[in-house]
Amino acid sequence: MPVRVTPETFSMVNYDSAVIAATVEKLIADVGLPTDTPVSLEVDERVPLGKAEIRSVDPIELFVEGGAIEDAKRPREFSSEAALDVVGRLLMEVRDRLDPAFGAPPLDEEITVPVRTAWEIYAVGRLSRRGHRGQRQRRLYAFRTRHGFTDVADAAFESLWSGDGLCFADVVRISESTRQMLR
Repeated sequence: MPVRVTPETFSMVNYDSAVIAATVEKLIADVGLPTDTPVSLEVDERVPLGKAEIRSVDPIELFVEGGAIEDAKRPREFSSEAALDVVGRLLMEVRDRLDPAFGAPPLDEEITVPVRTAWEIYAVGRLSRRGHRGQRQRRLYAFRTRHGFTDVADAAFESLWSGDGLCFADVVRISESTRQMLR
């Protein structure tokens, strides 16, 4: 099995590592990575918050706090929808990072919050078109809080949300040109 979830047995939350691994395996195919791509996912069950990050792209190592994949209405219970959202976005970013044409910065390079938000919109928009829940209105609000509540920001959001074939420089340009309007 190309997906490894740690811990293998959860003691503080009612999560099943096999169910989580199956969710990640589905996402690997959905985002367009080879189905035999090995992925390690570490879940910190002690933390009910929602931090999620890529720790490495070669090999692929992801980290999430337990709250990131928790059912919001049933504490300590796994939510496949939350996992599809969070891990799907991370894997789409991994796919971008592995594509030299995308031109992503190294993992250790700081990315501004507005640019990070724009990249997330681009990733989630592509996931949405692959049949995943995109939570468009939630993402639009997050984008507006970083780029302004204007028609220009809404048009920029739409170009990211519906975009395909963008590179990192495009994402940065869209984010920065929108923020120029705020100054």
